[in-house]
Amino acid sequence: MFQRLEELVKRYEQLGRMLADPRVFGNHQELQRYAREHSELEELVENFQRYQKINREIEDNKQLLAEEDEELKELAKSELSALHEELAEVEKRLKILLLPRDSNDEKNILLEIRAGTGGEEAALFAADLFRMYSKFTEKQGWRLEVMGQNPTGVGGLREIIALIEGKGVYSRLKYESGIHRVQRVPITESSGRIHTSAVTVAILPEAEEVEVKIDPEDLRIDVFRSTGPGGQSVNTTDSAVRIAHLPTGMVVTCQDEKSQHKNKAKALKVLRARLLDRLKQQQEAERSDQRRSQVGSGDRSEKIRTYNFPQGRVTDHRIGLTLHRLEGILEGDLNDLIEALTTYYQTEALNSKLNYA
Repeated sequence: MFQRLEELVKRYEQLGRMLADPRVFGNHQELQRYAREHSELEELVENFQRYQKINREIEDNKQLLAEEDEELKELAKSELSALHEELAEVEKRLKILLLPRDSNDEKNILLEIRAGTGGEEAALFAADLFRMYSKFTEKQGWRLEVMGQNPTGVGGLREIIALIEGKGVYSRLKYESGIHRVQRVPITESSGRIHTSAVTVAILPEAEEVEVKIDPEDLRIDVFRSTGPGGQSVNTTDSAVRIAHLPTGMVVTCQDEKSQHKNKAKALKVLRARLLDRLKQQQEAERSDQRRSQVGSGDRSEKIRTYNFPQGRVTDHRIGLTLHRLEGILEGDLNDLIEALTTYYQTEALNSKLNYA
């Protein structure tokens, strides 16, 4: 492990020199690549330097144990205990940072939210979840663009698809895929009875054209007049686009833009992401034994979280975490949930690696 860390420190220092080289500034693509790699190594290098510093402090305190001054020896013992605890934590963090990175972690995502069981109440909660993720996106300084939606008459959403762009979006939101349950009294319920409804969330890494090749012969593209919100183009121009991918049967519809060309481009972006996700799911299924030993697979048939309005709590069932601040979470304060999930899955991956070794 330490040999690998030394190599990465050397690479980090080399990248620093390359980024300061005026010749690199002339190649924007190369500059971006070096800067991204340098940034990815930064936390690991800082933790390794801290690990080395703690080891030096431990050696210094061990030498103090040989002193005749009893008060100094007691102080050294106390320091050693704290230093060993910190060393163990930093070493664990280093092992996690050395785990193979998910190749999709730095990608933008397509967020898909669909109302499930619960009728109109599920559609209303789908709108609540979209607002929650929109607020979180805003707090992170990311950019959100709606790719397509199917609203209901009372402010709900049967379905909405949005592109979220920013640094490390997938790494932060990849554990949100699954079934989100809500327990509350619907606005349509006159007797005050609590209902349970469900919404499905899918987090798909954005796919580049080079990753997913789509044969035009495999597509059936239909155009039609937009319906619903959309301004003057609604019911006047054939701007809406429906794309069917014949080999898989996937169908994507987009009508948010007034331009048929823009709607087609959006629909193709959604289709590429779904095809990449399908390929990923097939690859993981082929490695089913390995997959069973891991957690956080993003299986969207899995009930992952419950939002209980009467008790004001949110429970993530995968890690047994309950937070009694539903209102703040729905306002986009998701950091505690995301940090807990990330830590849990990283620890599971580390334990799996150690057991396999």
